[in-house]
Amino acid sequence: MPEMRPLRPDDPAHIGGYRLVGVLGSGGQGVVYRGTGDPGPDVAIKVLHGHLSHDDGATAQFLREVEAARRVAAFCTAAVLDVGMLGERPYIVSEYVPGDTLHAVVRSGGPRSGGALDRLAISTLTALTAIHQAGIVHRDLKPANVLMGPDGPIVIDFGIAKALDASTHTSGLVGTPAYMSPEQFGDARVGPASDLFSWAGTIVYAATGRTPFAGTTVAVVVNNVLNGVPDLSGVPRHLLAAVEQCLSKDPAARPSPADLLQEIIRQANP
Repeated sequence: MPEMRPLRPDDPAHIGGYRLVGVLGSGGQGVVYRGTGDPGPDVAIKVLHGHLSHDDGATAQFLREVEAARRVAAFCTAAVLDVGMLGERPYIVSEYVPGDTLHAVVRSGGPRSGGALDRLAISTLTALTAIHQAGIVHRDLKPANVLMGPDGPIVIDFGIAKALDASTHTSGLVGTPAYMSPEQFGDARVGPASDLFSWAGTIVYAATGRTPFAGTTVAVVVNNVLNGVPDLSGVPRHLLAAVEQCLSKDPAARPSPADLLQEIIRQANP
């Protein structure tokens, strides 16, 4: 189960019709609380940081997560239940899925292997297929955005996702450099193939406990993503070809999630 810190005096006690029972996490965009209703299941409530409430760009990006998540099939992400305002701060109420992130699971329990790794690869590819069919590019797939729920892995955090029918050119650095595709660092169009690059990096981390493009600084990591050869030592043989294809610098050379699914299932059969 994920660690939950107690509420502090400056945290709200209630949001909407929910009583807050703790803090699930915090990032650059906002704070995620665990809330409980009476009756009803627990929920996760993400609230925009107060210092960003007057930043129109930050607010638009925050609310973009709602639009993206609502377009995606419920089986592969946490369902959005409600949206509201806490004073001048928007919040999103989502299904609460108990479980740690893939990043935390690997950090505490070590790399995945065997059937557990195959299930992760297949589940996340299935989620990407559904996300892309909904007309969305996630743009920030990484181990911290894969939640290992009781019913299997789900993909979370659509905060920087883009609709395929909107502008999908990069404007500023968005994402996590070690898992970003080469096209995310330039002016090229960022399409579904970008998520496949990030998927491959996520699988490398799951299998080995490290990223395929290591570096001591962000600049070194970015250079390795753009020009380096990925370190795939430790990736199981039956997943190696799929991961290599997805880490191609050329997005046109990366396969589709559906093709990858078929290949991985074929390779995984005893």
